[in-house]
Amino acid sequence: MTIPTGTVPLYKEERSMGHDTLATNLRNVAIIAHVDHGKTTLVDGLLKQSNVFRDPDAAGELIMDANDLERERGITILAKNTAIFYEGIKINIIDTPGHADFGGEVERVLNMADGCLLLVDAVEGPMPQTRTVLQRALEIGLRPVVVVNKIDRPAQRADEVVDLTQDLFLDLASDAEQLDFPVVYAVARDGKAGFTPDALQDDLRPLLDTIISSIPAPAVDLEAPAQLLIASLDYDTHRGRVAIGRVHRGVIKAGDTMLQIDPDGTQQRQRISTLETFDGLKRKEIQEASAGDIIAICGFSDAKIGATLADPSAPDALAPIAIEEPTLKLSFGVNTSPFAGREAKYSTSRQLRERLFRELETNLSLRVESTEQADVFAVSGRGELHLSILIETMRREGYEFQVSRPEAITRKIDGEIYEPIEHLQIDTTEPFVGTVTELVGGRRAQMMNMVNDGRGNVRLEFAIPTRGLIGLRNAFLTATKGNGVMASRLIGFEPFYGPIDSQRTGALVASETGTALANGIANAQERGVIFIEPQTEVYEGMIVGQQPRQGDLVVNVCRAKKLTNIRSSTSDIAVKLTPPTILSLEQSLDFLADDELLEVTPKSYRLRKRLLSADDRAKERKRAAIAAGQTY
Repeated sequence: MTIPTGTVPLYKEERSMGHDTLATNLRNVAIIAHVDHGKTTLVDGLLKQSNVFRDPDAAGELIMDANDLERERGITILAKNTAIFYEGIKINIIDTPGHADFGGEVERVLNMADGCLLLVDAVEGPMPQTRTVLQRALEIGLRPVVVVNKIDRPAQRADEVVDLTQDLFLDLASDAEQLDFPVVYAVARDGKAGFTPDALQDDLRPLLDTIISSIPAPAVDLEAPAQLLIASLDYDTHRGRVAIGRVHRGVIKAGDTMLQIDPDGTQQRQRISTLETFDGLKRKEIQEASAGDIIAICGFSDAKIGATLADPSAPDALAPIAIEEPTLKLSFGVNTSPFAGREAKYSTSRQLRERLFRELETNLSLRVESTEQADVFAVSGRGELHLSILIETMRREGYEFQVSRPEAITRKIDGEIYEPIEHLQIDTTEPFVGTVTELVGGRRAQMMNMVNDGRGNVRLEFAIPTRGLIGLRNAFLTATKGNGVMASRLIGFEPFYGPIDSQRTGALVASETGTALANGIANAQERGVIFIEPQTEVYEGMIVGQQPRQGDLVVNVCRAKKLTNIRSSTSDIAVKLTPPTILSLEQSLDFLADDELLEVTPKSYRLRKRLLSADDRAKERKRAAIAAGQTY
């Protein structure tokens, strides 16, 4: 079903509010939620029902997720803008990521909105990231609309979820008006919405009506000098860098000269070459834009997120965008393996440095620092997924490098070490409660709450050090046989919880460089789990598997079967190999020990020892033992 739409000039109707005017023909809305609660699917429904596509059925799904990684992983990574028209009113929509690791994307775009749609799953209810993004939205004064999504699920508990959401608002609201929020029920996948769970309309009109009536129009001052805060960047092959942001005051015209004020106070004048506004999935060129609208500006070659574009006659900078500090770090270094330079276009320290520092322009949650080694850089992010997405993106762009094991970023306060602590929420079933509790208990987790819904489902909540989450996801899925969901959010820094015993056993390390053969792998698989296939190129010091005991074991996977002039039976000739365990990027990062690295190229992931020679590793162990006062 198609919703009637209409495009009208913005601000045709304006209502005075002292010096400010209400732009009644405009609404700016951010869609926020926990991962996989249906944000992007809801945007799909709104776009399909708003005459954006000639054939809505052919538009597909995850329309806003144009990035290959987003489609492959089924998550939103980058915040994006779109716009629809409903009953003559333009609704600017900001689609945001739902994973806590990409919280920086949410934080930098929320200031463009006047209200937010908070999506909550009708079964899962409020999750850790729901609290995080809602708290940020309420702090900056956004008016919320709660959307209870997926109410067609057999296990839906919409009434209970609404009660839990109200409790969440009571904890976070700073204004009594924020507690009076409308609730809309929806099945975003089918494009349906309604005001009661059992009476949905065949379109999203109830949701759009609620947006128009509940989310305030922007209060703007059209007479003041122009001012805009850059919240996002894009790139156009013909026009160069594109700055995206909301006009906070005044009127901006194509051809105007504006003053760019960077967060560090640097100023430079540039001329606006092109002005664009959002219209569906496209940007439409316009001649002028008024306060309240979200626009894209070309002409500022050095535009930076957080910079203010202001009229030179009133060079007032807006408050910079507040971003939480990162919690995990690892090192990026030039690839030093024997196979370096074989598979990549970019492999030098200069190219690696330029790419990492260029990432800082758009990835505000990231930190990059030089180290004592000229070809190694310390990179800090908000979590394993945040860093792994950067690694995968660079790999696909043709870069080659090596990374270390992630480690938590600690702080020293009054001479005491403080570490980041996360609120871990686990949903599983009763048979796995003991297994999960034992698993996270070994990682210094402290139980905060446990709720059994009486139907065999249990929600466990823990306070756990960030370093305890490294490698936990894979161990959790294995322990629960896939019957569980885990999510976490940063809650602060606390005194060091104590050491965590290593969960990992030793590695199987290749003893020589060459091509892995079936006979060598067959001998090695008797000693552990193998990570490679026959005909894989290996080098001395490369990790080819994992053994069940502590300590590393050197194996020769390149050894061929000796030929003799004695005829062998067919059973002797056939070599039976167990299918190898091929590790993903996240699994490889989880696997790493302190003395190991992950080699990343456009074609391969290779686990390796820092010191490739077995003799060098033995000498290093001896030096470490002597330094620790142990006999070797």
